[in-house]
Amino acid sequence: MLRISAIEDHNEQRLVLEGKLIVPWTSEVRSACEKARQTLEGRELVVDLKNLTVISEQGEDLLAALMSEGVRFRSRGVFAKHVLRRIARRAQAQLVRDGISPHRGTS
Repeated sequence: MLRISAIEDHNEQRLVLEGKLIVPWTSEVRSACEKARQTLEGRELVVDLKNLTVISEQGEDLLAALMSEGVRFRSRGVFAKHVLRRIARRAQAQLVRDGISPHRGTS
């Protein structure tokens, strides 16, 4: 089971994920992100991995795709932070393999 809660304020649209990020819930998260993007109006999209207990390989792939699309993440738990670090390292390694500097365009 996965619970997705949307929280809006003037700076960000936040999607809070709680439970298991596994198939079929990965498609629900993708849909929620697409829906949120339609109403951003200059705000930032943030996915909060507040209380995820399981992240499948497909869930990691989805988070990696969202990360590459510029979605920001927030996490409090050790598990989610570990997964996000692993995904970020994987994304940087892919950039290096593609011949792109992973630090280009960052400040």
